[in-house]
Amino acid sequence: MIHVSHLGIIRRLTFGVLVLAATSWGQSRPPIMEKIAKAYGLDSYGQVEAIRYTWSAQFPGVNVSRSWVWEPKTGKVSYEGKDKDGKPVKATYVRSQLGSQPDNVKKEIDPAFNNDNYWLLFPLHAYWDTSATVTDQGMKKLPIGSGSAELVSVKYPNEGGYTPGDTWDLYVGKDDRVVQFVYHRGGPIKPSVVIATWAGYKKAGPLLISTDHRGTADGKPLHLFITDVAVKLTGSDTWVNAQ
Repeated sequence: MIHVSHLGIIRRLTFGVLVLAATSWGQSRPPIMEKIAKAYGLDSYGQVEAIRYTWSAQFPGVNVSRSWVWEPKTGKVSYEGKDKDGKPVKATYVRSQLGSQPDNVKKEIDPAFNNDNYWLLFPLHAYWDTSATVTDQGMKKLPIGSGSAELVSVKYPNEGGYTPGDTWDLYVGKDDRVVQFVYHRGGPIKPSVVIATWAGYKKAGPLLISTDHRGTADGKPLHLFITDVAVKLTGSDTWVNAQ
């Protein structure tokens, strides 16, 4: 059985500089990388004060949900979920002060936050993560079903982060939206390969979110979905629900 915390994709995060989104970062990347990031809300990301969402995954032997509220500019994270024994767990912490948190926050909750946030916002992370090598490989056949799309490969270095050396192969449509992806894990933790659709697109303020992912993890059926997505924008205390 795959451990719940390893079901998704865990990557390094550079949350301290996410709101800066310097356009110069994209200059050494293929032009399509910036186009993808813009399609997912790059230009207006600085308006986002808080993001709320619930990340859920169903896999043989696993059925898990984790709810988050994240304030990108302060690094504050609020979590609701369950421990390995099924008991409810809540936590609120600031990521820059992670060293002072209990072990369950440092070793379980924050790695889960990394994982779930990459599923939520990977096209933006791929643009922000300047350590990753991005290559445009042209039109390729889709891994699921028929048709083709432009393959943009995001390869992380072999050192650093939670799972060094992992690769995200993004299959991008004409509207610069990801339609499918293949994830190759760089380390020994399972699953090694995840193949999934990117569907159920919704807008939450300026952000474009894929809320439904269906496919396989090491050949076994996987359904991963994101619900209750909403944002608070600068100058407002009202949650704007994804539609």
